[in-house]
Amino acid sequence: MYKLIAKLYFAVKGWKIQGSIPPEIKKCVLIAAPHTSNWDFLYGSFAWTLFGLKVKYLIKKEWFRFPFTGLMKSLGGIPVDRSKHTNLVDAMVTMVNSKEEIIVLMTPEATRKKVDKWKTGFYHLAMKAHVPIVLGKINYGKKLAIIGHSFIPSGNIEKDFEIIREFYKDAVGRVPENFSVEVIKP
Repeated sequence: MYKLIAKLYFAVKGWKIQGSIPPEIKKCVLIAAPHTSNWDFLYGSFAWTLFGLKVKYLIKKEWFRFPFTGLMKSLGGIPVDRSKHTNLVDAMVTMVNSKEEIIVLMTPEATRKKVDKWKTGFYHLAMKAHVPIVLGKINYGKKLAIIGHSFIPSGNIEKDFEIIREFYKDAVGRVPENFSVEVIKP
């Protein structure tokens, strides 16, 4: 049912999807940017549904309240209590290593507001779990959801962030002033 809603919504709004995760990749960290609006979740969840992906994603625990609890769980949500400082990366590594196939979707901006730099948890998760990073973006300017480049992180975070910055250089968020490639730095 959700796939039908996603297909209809994208058709009515003139949105398209482009790309895919290479079939040989069974585990990965899929990063999604820009994240400038609550609408990003709707467009993103429609996109990953249309791509045929089953993702796990981190979302603040406040979204796991009525009437959203069932939807968040069915779409792969993992509630996070942001008031507690836990070693979330290591917990995610354990989860990734326990699965034969898993896609962990993360938004490195971690908020809809403009940020000074990206959080690096996605990078450390990929490094520790020995999985590739797949780059995904929603471009409101072109009405396009894209899954593009994938790579194994090298351990040289500055060099790897150059690859990421290049991929997102033309990304346009719903609130364009809240996203800039200059903040894509470790």
